[in-house]
Amino acid sequence: MHVHTMLRRPLATVIAIAIAGTTLPVAAATISRLTPPSELFASGNSAPVVARFLPGQLFDLQATVQPDPGRTIVNFAFSVDGLGVTDRFHQAGLARTSVVTETGDAALCVDPNGKTTGKPGCKLIAGLPANAAVISQRAYSKGSTGVHELKFVAEQDDGRLISATGNFEIIGIDKDAGTVAKNIIVFLGDGMGAAHRTAARIIARGYAQGKAKGLLTMDTFPETGMVMTASLNSIVTDSAPGMQNYVTGNKANNNQEGVFPDDTLDAFDNPRVEYLSEYLHTLQGKSLGIVTTADVFDATPAANAVHTSARGNGTGIVDQFLDDRHLTGLAVLMGGGRKWFLPNESNSTSPQAANGSQRRSANDYVLPADIVSGWSASPGAIDPQRDLIAEFQQAGFAYASDKTVLDELMQAGRPPKQLLGLFAYSNMNVAYDKIAGRRGDRAVVDAFGFPDQPMLDEMTDAALDVLAQNPNGFVAMIEGASIDKQAHLMDSDRWPLEVLEFDRAIAVAKAFAVKHPDTLIIVTADHECSGAALIGASAVSATALADHPDAGSSIVGTYDAARFPKYALADDGYPQTTNIDGKLLIGYGANADRYETWLPSLFPTRDTQQPFPPTQSPLDPNVRNKEIGKLIVGQVPGDQAVHTATDVPLSAYGQGSRLFHGVFDNTDVFFKLGQAAVGGAAE
Repeated sequence: MHVHTMLRRPLATVIAIAIAGTTLPVAAATISRLTPPSELFASGNSAPVVARFLPGQLFDLQATVQPDPGRTIVNFAFSVDGLGVTDRFHQAGLARTSVVTETGDAALCVDPNGKTTGKPGCKLIAGLPANAAVISQRAYSKGSTGVHELKFVAEQDDGRLISATGNFEIIGIDKDAGTVAKNIIVFLGDGMGAAHRTAARIIARGYAQGKAKGLLTMDTFPETGMVMTASLNSIVTDSAPGMQNYVTGNKANNNQEGVFPDDTLDAFDNPRVEYLSEYLHTLQGKSLGIVTTADVFDATPAANAVHTSARGNGTGIVDQFLDDRHLTGLAVLMGGGRKWFLPNESNSTSPQAANGSQRRSANDYVLPADIVSGWSASPGAIDPQRDLIAEFQQAGFAYASDKTVLDELMQAGRPPKQLLGLFAYSNMNVAYDKIAGRRGDRAVVDAFGFPDQPMLDEMTDAALDVLAQNPNGFVAMIEGASIDKQAHLMDSDRWPLEVLEFDRAIAVAKAFAVKHPDTLIIVTADHECSGAALIGASAVSATALADHPDAGSSIVGTYDAARFPKYALADDGYPQTTNIDGKLLIGYGANADRYETWLPSLFPTRDTQQPFPPTQSPLDPNVRNKEIGKLIVGQVPGDQAVHTATDVPLSAYGQGSRLFHGVFDNTDVFFKLGQAAVGGAAE
């Protein structure tokens, strides 16, 4: 796929001609994409500067060139501030520059989902001319701060030059600004907006004459700001750029993580940008820990370590966790997702292999040589038969298959050096159902087949014990994933308990930070999900509500009638029941159709990522309670609520927390974390 261009004239000559401003004949030839993205290229405006990096942070340069009809590109050059940067070492194994065109092996003609496109060559997206080329310069970095001009020049076989100009910025780190944060813990409540936090506080703490009787742990953090959450291509982000924007300092398109968009079909060859984990592992030797209640291949966990334009390519994503651990310092990986780690010997394309494996050759990865060379990345392999659990163990990771094994591994204060925990085939059971199982109602957890799953606070405690062994510190990302997933499903009994589980994990980290004051904790969300609104409380008793599940809006107590819902907590810290007299009632501003009863569902709504979903689970909110509930007509298509563009709160605690206040972009968080970890911050 990657054909190395032969230079027809010296590189410096091409750059000099372009900089001299040679008048080019008017032609159809154009550079249709220049990476990193910039307004200077897109609109001619020098501001705002879209792409920003820390000093020395690696990122790829790339351009898509569309020559005149019948012409080809024979020469090219990238330059920054007038100085050429294109790698001229084209010997095997050393090349960091590449050209992708449509010509080549037609056997590689698949789209990002692994389906044959039927297009000859078909390495580039539809709509580009047959002679187009995507040209990359890998793993570039710049140390000097300020705004820099990026120029790309291409030469056609008739001598015509085509050029484009963009810009990017290097954000400086204020050295010796104060004590550095040795450990950074990012808590990501997926989909958690202000209303989600408020609902959990009402349920867990209660009110007395208008005064909250207590705060969530995240509420006690001394600094809180508001984060703007847009992705590169929409005001409404999905979880992939929603997370990666925090830990690369750059915007990505929806569905993409650790990369900029490009015009090739290969999901793993997009221009990369270095993650916080990679940057600090190289600079300081820090470890990386990833803990989630989701499938570990999911967008949020993957968007801390994996580079791909297709967040759904699970086989390649989990393989990259292990293969590139030398780049990220990965030492802890815990959550669900066992289906991607189990070998699929036959590459079965049925819903799953007999053992639950969903490894597929179609969503695996092999990297081009220029990425392998430039980034020192593992080349990858198409290997659905790979036993990834065994390979993690061979690499020195202790493996926990359930809570009992996890507890055994952590006994006697002697944690393993590296830890892999996979507690379900896909997403873990939600707190509502795990707690029910621990209280003796095992119907849901038994039906899922994984009755012995840890809670998020238990995973957090284990992860911090493992990571704390690194004297250089660590970066940890801990996700409450099903706040989002259950808000999508508009399950108003399950997602509030997800926030409570998330907050209990935050309490564990806060206790760790008290003992290790060189720790910075931030708590935020990648986006808000569902437009959740706390509209009031039930005006009838739980018994009356159960007798009339189709009551709909007639029982909603608003204003004075809402009063103060009173939930009783059990010894485990969760409500004895969510079905109380005067229960909190929640509406949604970004909802699909649903049948509302205001009552808890016995089984969670179908999780389509599970290879063996329980048959008792309703298919979606559009049929859940259809026979007994009141239809609430939605505002969006489909059968789930959606993300919104609403700003989300961010709260910070510990060393460097004072950097987080006001209103800021999600990409700003990266530079604040970099300042805290490298330059320090005032107490």
